[in-house]
Amino acid sequence: MIRLPALTPLEHLAFVAAGLLTYVVVTRMRRQRRHPYAALSWVIGIAAFPYLGLPLFLVFGTRKSVRPRTQRQPAPAGPWAALAPLWATRLLAALGVAGARPQAAVRFQAEGEAALAELQTLIGSARRTLDMCTYVLADDEVGATVATALAARARAGVRVRLLIDSIGSLKSARSHDALLRSAGVRTRLFVPALGLPGRGRVNLRNHRKLMIVDGAHVWSGGRNIANEYFIGRTGEAAWLDLSFVAEGALAAQAQALFDGDWRLARGARKALRLGYAERFARQDAEDEDTPLPPPPTDGPPEAELPTELALAQWVPSGPDFHEDTLHALLLSAAFHAEQRLLLATPYFVPDEGLLESLVLAAKRGLQITLLLPAHSNHRLADWARGRALRTLVEAGADVRLLPTMLHAKAVVVDDVLALCGSANLDSRSLFINYEAMAAFYGRTEIDWLAGWIVSTAAAGEPASARPPSWLRDIGEGIVATLAFQL
Repeated sequence: MIRLPALTPLEHLAFVAAGLLTYVVVTRMRRQRRHPYAALSWVIGIAAFPYLGLPLFLVFGTRKSVRPRTQRQPAPAGPWAALAPLWATRLLAALGVAGARPQAAVRFQAEGEAALAELQTLIGSARRTLDMCTYVLADDEVGATVATALAARARAGVRVRLLIDSIGSLKSARSHDALLRSAGVRTRLFVPALGLPGRGRVNLRNHRKLMIVDGAHVWSGGRNIANEYFIGRTGEAAWLDLSFVAEGALAAQAQALFDGDWRLARGARKALRLGYAERFARQDAEDEDTPLPPPPTDGPPEAELPTELALAQWVPSGPDFHEDTLHALLLSAAFHAEQRLLLATPYFVPDEGLLESLVLAAKRGLQITLLLPAHSNHRLADWARGRALRTLVEAGADVRLLPTMLHAKAVVVDDVLALCGSANLDSRSLFINYEAMAAFYGRTEIDWLAGWIVSTAAAGEPASARPPSWLRDIGEGIVATLAFQL
């Protein structure tokens, strides 16, 4: 029988003090700005359960992988610069995000079967390169369909790379290995739970959903590669979700983002030390991959600019960026919006800053519409959102709860900006996960996303500001202390 060493009260207190000192040193040296609830939870956990709390903090507590340089981008310029709101483009340039560029075409898909058909068509069109990043590749009909399509393109001579989050696909990440590897598809798991040191923290998950074809077409949105996002599970309807395909410079920006994630999954921490713009500007000569196709041109010359220009840019966020880019953009949007803010998200667990900005926007008369599922697939997240929802409703926001599962992530700001991609409006997405949203500035794209949110919200029931029972209120408070992990 193993006998654990007995510690005196003084030795126990010394261990607790050492644990708290470790927390202070790690968070201050790495300049880890974190949610107050998160800081309080870690401090209480380390103080109350030091022999468990300290190891958990060292494994899961780091919010940024490294502290990469923020390379400020030039101020927006060019014939299309005036088509986007300066408050947004200047902010993103200051945070190191590559600028907005015209796209040859943008197509949204709201229906799951149509989205799957679009995805299959795009895979089949690949001639040189095909890169896919997903949080989930399920062992089901849709997962098998996509895996088979990827294998077919690899056999046809296309260089196919597949990046899968190891935790998101914990149950199924290896289920298609035999098919993919035999066809020549190169696969990597993002930060395996029991992987090698230097590949990132287990708690920092890659939630991005991207597929880039020949460096010129990109598919993205909220959909993972599983039945529920496209055709529905047996006996159930497909979840409400959004995806899109863009042709043009957005694909080149997505390619730069994927390449950094691909190198990081291999353990190349150098990829994190490069700013986003540096990744976009050059290929890493040390990478073993063959060079990618050159990125498309920035767009048509000024004389050929269409009346309705599909102007867009990637807004990535996560541990590989020094700034919390998406969070900063959402805060700025809440303060700069003059007419409306339309939001769709499956989980709403905002930090105090984002919630307060939305409350103030509602109090100054903006139309705030928040679209949520009445019951999501994460019950703890439903508990954690209670206080924030009641606060918003009391401020005058229109919160709609849908009877079906909503997984779409979209934001519309007046008639000047729309976001669509992988990030939820919760602290995990905005502060911990690797995420990516596309920012659209064209009126056609903004109107499409706004119309979808408004029409979908009509099927929802208004949320109530009625106070909960004391037991529910206590439960929500307890869950809220862990909200940053939900």
